[in-house]
Amino acid sequence: MDIILLERIEKLGTIGDVVTVKDGYARNFLLPLKKALRANEANKKVFEANRDRLEKENAERRVDAEKSGEKVAGAEVVLIRASSNSGQLYGSVSVRDIVDALVAQGHDVNKSQVILERPIKTIGMFDVRVALHPEVSVIVKANVARSDDEAALQSQGVDVMAQMFEDDRAESEGFTEAVDPNAEPGEIPEDLLTSEDGEA
Repeated sequence: MDIILLERIEKLGTIGDVVTVKDGYARNFLLPLKKALRANEANKKVFEANRDRLEKENAERRVDAEKSGEKVAGAEVVLIRASSNSGQLYGSVSVRDIVDALVAQGHDVNKSQVILERPIKTIGMFDVRVALHPEVSVIVKANVARSDDEAALQSQGVDVMAQMFEDDRAESEGFTEAVDPNAEPGEIPEDLLTSEDGEA
């Protein structure tokens, strides 16, 4: 379906561009949300008559988005979650979790603005894009940890999972057994072989 864009759409075009999209995308998303018009002669005339007003409104919205973007940019949200020893979360962190945390900090953000490539399923620090306007997006940090202490360490740049594995390895090195390179498989070392009266 050919449509006329009423605002900039990422990977599609800018205001006034006539583009071809799949019918479902146009009918279910672009047209109902008034992001586009069907590209027919009548709509082209209507668009041209209103082009200046649309571009002016878009510029105003962009300026507002840039102002609020300055407040949101670089924000860090801490999300405490239960996880396995390997750092895999029991569940995942979704867009809703990030939006709720940002709103709790006083930021004016909604679900459609937070762009998460895929749900977060492990502990760590993640960059999350917030698109405040089709031409304005900022990055916020999602700090996913098992406790406030871990979150504080991650904020300072410590890789909590790597440190945990390092600690585990250091502990396990204290429990290694000496290996006799001359021993046959299954043979019991001589120092462990004693008779009942305590003599070797």
